[in-house]
Amino acid sequence: MLKLIRMEWKTNRIGKYIRNAVILTASLLAFSMLVGAELDRDVPPVYGKSMLIAGVDLFSHMSYIIFTGVMLAVFITGAYENRTINLLFSYPIKRRKILVAKLLAVWIFNYAAMVLSKLAIYAGLFLTSPYTGISVGDIRLGEASFYLNILISSAVMVSISFVALLIGTWMHSSKSVIVASVILTFFTQGNIGEFTLIGSIPFYIVLMLLSIAAVVLLIADVEKRDVM
Repeated sequence: MLKLIRMEWKTNRIGKYIRNAVILTASLLAFSMLVGAELDRDVPPVYGKSMLIAGVDLFSHMSYIIFTGVMLAVFITGAYENRTINLLFSYPIKRRKILVAKLLAVWIFNYAAMVLSKLAIYAGLFLTSPYTGISVGDIRLGEASFYLNILISSAVMVSISFVALLIGTWMHSSKSVIVASVILTFFTQGNIGEFTLIGSIPFYIVLMLLSIAAVVLLIADVEKRDVM
C-alpha cells in the first residue's frame, strides 16, 4: 500500500502541492498577523476560543477543505475523466486497492500539511509577537491539549472534505468536486448573523457519514463495475 501511495504522489507530482502548501501557509501566517494586530485583547471568546485561535482555525480549515477538494479532483475524478484510471486498472493489482491508495495519498498529505501549517502559523505568531504586539497568551505551545486539538480538528476537517467526492462521483466531473468543496466551506465555516454550524457535533457527524458514503460508493463493486 505504501508503494502505491508513493506512486500516486510521484505520478501526480506531489512537489507542486508541497510548494502550494508552503505558499498557502505563508499567506495564512501573514493574514493572521495582520488580523491579529487589529484585535482588541478584551474581545470575548468565539466558539469557546480566543479570536486569534478561532481566526487561525477558520482560515486554515477553509483553505484546506478546498485544497483537499482540488487534490481529490485531480487524483480521483480527474483520473476517470482523462482515462488514466484505465491504465492503472490494467495492472495486476486489485482496483479497490488502487482507489484506496489514491484516497489515502490525498488524506495523508492534507492531514500532514494542515497540522504542519497550523503549527507554523502559531509558531510564527508567537515568535513575532514582541514586534507585532499580538496577544499570544492563548497559544499554549507547552500544553499537550493544544497539540491534541490541532491533530483532531485537522483530521476531522480533512475527512469531511471527502463529502465533495460524493458529488464528483455522482456527476463524473472534477470541476464539481472543487465547486462542492467551496460550498462545503460556506456550510462548515460560515455564518448567517449569529447562526453558525461551526462546532456543531451533530452536523459534523452527518458530514463524516457522508464522507464514508462517498468512499464506499467509489470503491463498491469497482472490481466488476465498468470504468465510468
